[in-house]
Amino acid sequence: MTDSPLVAIVGSGPIGSAYARTILENAPHARVVMFEAGPQVTTPAGSSVRNIVDPDEKARAREMSQGPQAGAFRESLGIPAGAVVEGMFTARQGTHLLDFGGEGSAHAPTSPAAAAATNVGGQGAHWTCAIPRPAFSEKLPFIDDEEWEELISTAEGLLHHQSAAFTASPVGAAIRDLLTAEFGAELPDGYGVSTLPVAGDPQPDGSMRWAGADTVLGPLLDDTSELSSRFELRDLTLVRRIEHDGGVVTGVTVEDLRTGETTVVAADAVVVAADAFRSPQLLWASGIRPAPLGRYLTEHHVVISTVALDPERMAARVTDEELAGELARRAQNPADPVAAVNRIPFSEPDHPFSLQVMYAETPPFPLAPDHPAAGNRWGFVNMGYGVRKRPRVEDGVRFSDEELDYRGLPNMTIEYALTEVEEAEIAAATERLGRAGAALGTFVAGPRLLPNGSSLHFMGTMRAGTDAAESVADPYSRVWGFENLVVGGNALIPTANTMNPTLTSVAIAVRGARALAGRLAGGALADEVRAG
Repeated sequence: MTDSPLVAIVGSGPIGSAYARTILENAPHARVVMFEAGPQVTTPAGSSVRNIVDPDEKARAREMSQGPQAGAFRESLGIPAGAVVEGMFTARQGTHLLDFGGEGSAHAPTSPAAAAATNVGGQGAHWTCAIPRPAFSEKLPFIDDEEWEELISTAEGLLHHQSAAFTASPVGAAIRDLLTAEFGAELPDGYGVSTLPVAGDPQPDGSMRWAGADTVLGPLLDDTSELSSRFELRDLTLVRRIEHDGGVVTGVTVEDLRTGETTVVAADAVVVAADAFRSPQLLWASGIRPAPLGRYLTEHHVVISTVALDPERMAARVTDEELAGELARRAQNPADPVAAVNRIPFSEPDHPFSLQVMYAETPPFPLAPDHPAAGNRWGFVNMGYGVRKRPRVEDGVRFSDEELDYRGLPNMTIEYALTEVEEAEIAAATERLGRAGAALGTFVAGPRLLPNGSSLHFMGTMRAGTDAAESVADPYSRVWGFENLVVGGNALIPTANTMNPTLTSVAIAVRGARALAGRLAGGALADEVRAG
């Protein structure tokens, strides 16, 4: 290892960004080079597309997020127009289906909505910015409560956590009041109806500047910061292989997608933080194939609906003057339709779901002029219950050594099924969503279960744990059998979760990055590599 050890990071989303920043802040002489297969679509790099005001510019950024591979597949890689809008879980624009039906497409008949984003910032450029804390069985069992609290708090700081966003909204407060009347007596203390914690920075006009990977990178994007001098981001650069010898990683083979040139970049450590499908695909392509790789795939399944708020109930709680004031504030930022976000968090044993309730002035789809709810001055809520999926080795992604995908990597097949356990909880969530809708108003789109893959929150395929027979990484995110190969992302989450996993994944990344930085700063990694 040199006096200035180099860490190669694969993937530029919030997780890769958390690794980059934490390593550079804790290893004073380390350098980081980050590789991203997609293009930079925003300025600053990795920022949320939601912050773009101009609709044409926003649409172009989302189109570019289909990645450099779009080319001849540009149309088939996008979600069909009829499936673009799905209320609060609209992460569709800016993503491309894994199983797009063209040459080199993945095979995902059991998870048809599974999709990815290929751009600087990854899904962090398109996410909803929801960062609820995991609770009860959602937390990782091998991290004690005191350390977990510190890791989560650090992750919240990196993401610019806001626990009181939209609290000034009188309509949002009225929604909380109605939901509390319906469900409050059934919920434990501390887990009742509340505002949803989000990632971003409140603006003077009452809007939000939503967080992206740029928020996490922070000083690494500031030319005046010393940290930025040790950080390099290379977009349109596809990592094709992790080079290793005898359990020691030596670097990565990368392809410049602008020129087609392939080179080997030597590295003292490698962090793979692409996504829950392409990260294990890269390990497989590199001949790193622990038995649990790609298995234990989970997501949280989503039962969703849209409701027109009831005029009488809202008028009893919000004055005309308050509503006019709220609409006037909203008019200052018409590019962002979300006006308030509430939730009922996961709790056990009696509420094993998470509910998100997003208030907007208009529904996420056009209503006919003669529809009873058309033009409802009180607005609408898009609501969804997240339902957990129990990890099973039967669920996962398999890779082929004979068939290549459109990028020339081992093609993948997703194997996934719901069991009676999930079906029962989905039925219970659907019943509760019916109650929530009736408490708030009238359904304009009744409860329905979205197709497998719709959450885009894929977990478990490189799960962390204490047993190498059932996990890909150890409790500090190192791939078993390697001292200088680390993995990151939602793929490491080994538990069943009901809601947005980004905060959990950033917390796991902070732990892994600190451990790696400590070895880099202390020179221990060099000794371990030589011993290996």
